[in-house]
Formats: sequence, structure tokens, C-alpha cells
Amino acid sequence: MQSSVLVLKDSLKRESGPKVHHANIQASKAVADIIRTTLGPRSMLKMLLDASGGIVVTNDGNAILRELDIAHPAAKSMIELSRTQDEEVGDGTTSVIILAGEMLHVAEAFIDKNYHPTVICRAYNKALEDAIAAIDKIAMPIDAQDRGQMLGLVKSCIGTKFTSQFGDLIADLAIDATTTVGVDIGQGLRDVDIKNYIKVEKVPGAQLEDSRVLKGVMFNKDVVAPGKMRRKIVNPRIILLDCPLEYKKGENQTNAELLREEDWSLLLKLEEEYIEELCMQILKFKPDLVVTEKGLSDLACHYLSKHGVSAIRRLRKTDNNRIAKACGAVIVNRPDELQESDVGTGAGLFEVKKIGDEYFAFIVDCKEPKACTVLLRGASKDLLNEVERNLQDAMSVARNIIKNPKLVPGGGATEMTVSAALKQKSSSIEGIEKWPYEAAAIAFESIPRTLAQNCGVNVIRTMTALQGKHANGENAWIGIDGNTGVIADMKERKIWDAYNVKAQTFKTAIEAACMLLRIDDIVSGIKKKQAPGAGPSKPKIDTEGDADGEQILPD
Repeated sequence: MQSSVLVLKDSLKRESGPKVHHANIQASKAVADIIRTTLGPRSMLKMLLDASGGIVVTNDGNAILRELDIAHPAAKSMIELSRTQDEEVGDGTTSVIILAGEMLHVAEAFIDKNYHPTVICRAYNKALEDAIAAIDKIAMPIDAQDRGQMLGLVKSCIGTKFTSQFGDLIADLAIDATTTVGVDIGQGLRDVDIKNYIKVEKVPGAQLEDSRVLKGVMFNKDVVAPGKMRRKIVNPRIILLDCPLEYKKGENQTNAELLREEDWSLLLKLEEEYIEELCMQILKFKPDLVVTEKGLSDLACHYLSKHGVSAIRRLRKTDNNRIAKACGAVIVNRPDELQESDVGTGAGLFEVKKIGDEYFAFIVDCKEPKACTVLLRGASKDLLNEVERNLQDAMSVARNIIKNPKLVPGGGATEMTVSAALKQKSSSIEGIEKWPYEAAAIAFESIPRTLAQNCGVNVIRTMTALQGKHANGENAWIGIDGNTGVIADMKERKIWDAYNVKAQTFKTAIEAACMLLRIDDIVSGIKKKQAPGAGPSKPKIDTEGDADGEQILPD
């Protein structure tokens, strides 16, 4: 396995024609073979050593490929696919690589027979259009408000992951988080911004069952003066600032020349008055909690604590945005521009708690928060990292359903249905494109075949039985149960996939396969390392005599 990747490292001189196609196809197959065993619920785990010497144990296709260091450019572009899939829909990262690898593999026979890559790509694009039409037919609309259906779907999508052994826990967290931050964007559509408004806070200790979604936010900060300021406030009035509450220092070196001793105390007094004025502008609005992204001087801390106001300083901008969304406050740039409407009154409780050795500030029990924090507890850092990766996938699935509430069958049933539909249609296609089109239909079978392999059942028997069920374009919901390898009805087993994920997988895989097939030249622009001590090489100047002996056309 490893050797197939290593051999490709040396193929980076100038190559053209069929040689390049074969090299690209080999590279893509090598990448697909690395993660082939991680598809499905009974999949293997991979143990990776990352750059910093840490260990990652995962079966998430994207997480594995991210850690690989591969020199071949075609293999690199395959790894990009997985990342694109992860950013776009968050699931199907393994399927997309396997499908793209298989599409290239079946094209190899046509390259050998001197088919032009453009012909193969045309057939593949036709197959893609028909494949999308086929999944449109079998897609089943669901109600995104029905929690039971959503739970079943998210569970079946992350059933292939490590955390599936913890039951409904991760699915529950994902649905709670995404429904909290969902915003209506008109025309009955909802948008969910996972990246900016859902924070996953991993705190080692306790049990995984203690994880929960907070109706608000938490962050790793304590109040500025713990002895003087309150650590628990019910229904706090919150002011969020993005400016420092300390005396402004000069941009560069500032010289002040003082002639009398009293001027020194006058200068200090001016500084103090400036800070006092800033604090009074804030205290006018009777806040209970002041949060700033910048610094907060000791004097400002004194004025605030004297009036019973708690303060938190140097908070991250992203955390500040989340607090604003949760409690309804507006982040203010200058204290003199504060208005009553900028004060956040939506939070029910501000509290600082000690978890382990660290202090965490909680702003919770918010009224209709549009941002939230998922607090993950667990035995070790490695476990928490894997749970976080799975939670991200689960939240992406929930977001896909909220955006486009349609289901397709899982367990390879969709791919078999698409394959059967394409095989039937291939008989009506005329000309040379018929054969690559048919090959694309067979390539879709790689997903159920890999599932069967990973279950440890007899692959040939299982695939033959499955093809028989799908032969006449019927039994669209019959697929392989990834746990047992039994051929079953996916509706009964509740094994589903989101429509968005499947459509994106097919599009990405086929478009990438077409792109790689159309590469007919690889030119390495990397300079060779010179031997130590050797001077810069002189440029070679062509003479007239050289031009005559030069071959103008390659063989």
C-alpha cells in the first residue's frame, strides 16, 4: 500500500500522453485504497502520527488524508476533494475518494484502447446528469421540524463513526445546537452558521454523558478582580466593548518635557480623569457585566468594582460575537456612543465556575439565543478530539437537512439504483460514448462493494444478490446493512443519507475524475538541489548547429 504511494514520488519529471494518465490513475487509486477500509459502520480505524508527534486515531476520511504527506500532484488533488466535501456538506468524505478512484480505474481500459479523454469525460458528464436525475426520483421529503425523524437521520449518518457506540448522545447534541442557531432567511428557508455561532468547548474530565448544549455561551475566562467582583449574577445587563479601558499609549516613542514638579501630578491626574470619564459613560447604563476585547487598567477595574460591576478583559473577537448573538447585545467601539439598545438583557444567568484547574465563565439561560456552546466532557484529549470531529459531521448533516429536507437511502442502495438506471439507459446511447457511460454505471457499484468487504461477508454473492434486486429499476430502497452485511430494506432499518451529501459526492467525484483524465502533461518546476560547494551553473546557449540536430516533434 505504502509503496504504491512512494513509487509515485519519483515520477515527477516531464511526462506526457498515456504515461501521465496511467501515473495519475495509479496515484488516485493509491489514495482511495488508503481509506477504502474506513467506509461503513464496521470499518477499521487508522492510527496516525501527526507532525508534532501526537497520535490521532480516527476513521474519518478527511482527518486521515489531511495528515498524509504525498508528493504526487494527482494524489494531492484527490486529497483536496475530501477537504472540499468536508467544507461543503461535512459528510461523505470517504465515499467521494472511493468513487473518484473507481471512476478513474474504469477509465484506464479506455485509455489503453486509445479513446480520447474528452470522449470519456463527455460520457461521464452525461452519466452525472442522469445519476442526479435518478436520485431526484427516489428522494423522499421529510419534515425538518420533526425531531424524531431528524434524530433517526443524524444517527444513521454518524452510525459509521466511532461515537456511534454512545447511542443518541452526539445526534441529540448536534440537533439541539443546529436548531438553536438556525435563522430564517425568507421563503421558508433556514440558514445555520456552524463555524461562527457554535463553539465546541472540550474539557477533559467527567464522563461523555455529561456533555450538553448550553442555552448560551461559555469561555475560558475569569472576572478581572475575583475578590471584589461578583461571580454569579442573575438576569445580568451586559455591555460588550471592542475598545481598551486604559490610558492610550503613544503610537511610537512619546516625549513629554516637564518643567515643574506639579506638572507631573497634573499629567497623572489627566490620565486618571480620562479613565474615570470612560467608566462613568459605561456606568450610566447600570450594567452588571462589562466585557471588552482589549485591555482594562487597574484604575478602571477599581471604578467598576466600586459600582458592583463585574468585568472580563481580552476576550477573543469570535467569543464576543457569540455573546452578542446569545444575549442580544451590540458590540460598541467607543463608550461615548453607547445607547440603551446596545445593552444585552437576554441572558438569564452569568456565572463563573471552576472545572478542573481552570475557570470558565458561563452566560446561560438566554431567551432565544442565536449562538450556543457545546460543552464536551470525556476521559482523555484523544477521545474528545474524535468526538468533536464526529460532532462536526453530525451538525453538518443536521444543517443539510434544515437547508434541504430530503432523504435518500443509505447502505449503498442509492448507488445501486443509480447504477441500474444508468445501465438501462446505456443501451439507448449511440456511438463511442456508450462504453465509458456503461463503465461509469459499474463504477457506482464500488460503494456497496466496499461496504460488503468491510463487513466481512462474501462480496461476490452479496453483490450478485443486490444486483438481482435492483435489476429492473425496482427495490430502490434495498441496500446492505453495514453492521451485519445482510441485504435489507433501508426504510425498515432506518439507514438514510441526506440528499445534499449524495448529490455533492457524485458531482465532486465525477468532476474530479474528468479533470484528472484531461491532464496529459506533468512538468516539474522544482529545481534540483545542487551539490554543496558547487557554484551557480552557467546557462547553456544554443548555437545554430544545435538547432538543426534538435527534434522538433516528440516521438
